[in-house]
Amino acid sequence: KQLPIKSILIVTHNIEEAVLMCDRILVLSSNPGRVVAEIKVPFAHPRNRLDPTFRQMVDDIYAQMTDRRSADASAGKPELKMSSPLPEVSTNLMAGLIETIAAEPYNGHAGLPTVAERRLLEVDDLFPVAEMIEHLGFAELKGADITLTEAGKLFADYGTQERKTLFAEHLIRHVPLAARIRQVLLERNGHRAPRVRFEQELQDSLTEAFVEKTLEVVIAWGRYAEIFSYDDHTETFSLEDVEGSL
Repeated sequence: KQLPIKSILIVTHNIEEAVLMCDRILVLSSNPGRVVAEIKVPFAHPRNRLDPTFRQMVDDIYAQMTDRRSADASAGKPELKMSSPLPEVSTNLMAGLIETIAAEPYNGHAGLPTVAERRLLEVDDLFPVAEMIEHLGFAELKGADITLTEAGKLFADYGTQERKTLFAEHLIRHVPLAARIRQVLLERNGHRAPRVRFEQELQDSLTEAFVEKTLEVVIAWGRYAEIFSYDDHTETFSLEDVEGSL
């Protein structure tokens, strides 16, 4: 005799898919992974994606996942630390998201669910990008909404070199590891420093895997911003081929 299926576990990064298929949704955090919210879906099957109550629930779940400061109303804008692991987010993705929010029909303010649909991004792809441009001071996140700051609007309007200059200023101001690398280079004779110099400093707070990933990320951002150079063969940071000084 075949027993009735009582429950099926579905793992997805697509919020709309979860609301469409599931009766109970568990929202998990990362590093460490734990349940941060349990949400019951009250709609009967089959469900209509276009129903206003369905869309509202999708928006509400986005809000719960993006409003990281809701548990502490006194918390201000999130700040990165020297030992903070950096997300593997490219400058192209950050620029693309800023451009999307700045353009019609958003004009600087958008709901993350609609932006995700427009850019064909899943939750795990969208959130790190949105959070990083917030860390850098180009946007502000509140619930499921994202709003460009004045700096973000300027970035969207600027040409390539102006963008690099603005990004460099914000990178040094808001990402302590980038600022640390540049400061060490400025202070050293010859303006050079081996990668291992910064690996050792980060190893007190991060695992080896996170140290490697974080350094690769900051190298990519620093190269784009032209605040330092990095030689992959000698694994050395330097100020060679870096024009000007911020």
